[in-house]
Amino acid sequence: MKLLFATANQNKAKEIAALLPASYELLTLRDIDLKEDIPETQNTLEGNAKQKSEYVLNNFQLDCFADDTGLEIPALNNEPGVLSARYAGEQRDSEANMQLVLDRLKGKDDRSARFRTVISLELNGKQYLFEGIVNGTIREGKSGDGGFGYDPIFEPENCGRTFGEMTMDEKNQYSHRARAFEKMINFLSEMAE
Repeated sequence: MKLLFATANQNKAKEIAALLPASYELLTLRDIDLKEDIPETQNTLEGNAKQKSEYVLNNFQLDCFADDTGLEIPALNNEPGVLSARYAGEQRDSEANMQLVLDRLKGKDDRSARFRTVISLELNGKQYLFEGIVNGTIREGKSGDGGFGYDPIFEPENCGRTFGEMTMDEKNQYSHRARAFEKMINFLSEMAE
């Protein structure tokens, strides 16, 4: 079965492809020749995920799934949240985003955080949502050069290492995206029975 992931982010696509059972083939926006960014103008992760999956369905008539992920930090009023990719500006600079988080957390005792992913699946004329969450803390500095986004400063609970210090397979054992995706795959498997 072919699954279209409504993303141009090849790092996300690699993470998801590593989780897929052999019976699935993952396609991305490159495969349907969509080069422009799909709008993300909603003020929630759920809204952005829905907006992206609906865009593909409405413009290409293809079943697909889309995700949106946010880093939520209670000491920063749950920022960066839905603005995680653009926290330090529209240029989507991961280094600047991480530095802004570290700067704003200086002097704060509470460094707890969570990553939350919402997946919107468009399938056979219906929409389904799946959520994955991983709790953890924000380190005081970067550690590791793996992963992407905020991975070098986020340490999942009971782990002792940041996502940036893990291989992709190790990260997928903890990851918010892997947890949401696993729920979607289980749902698809149940539907196929």
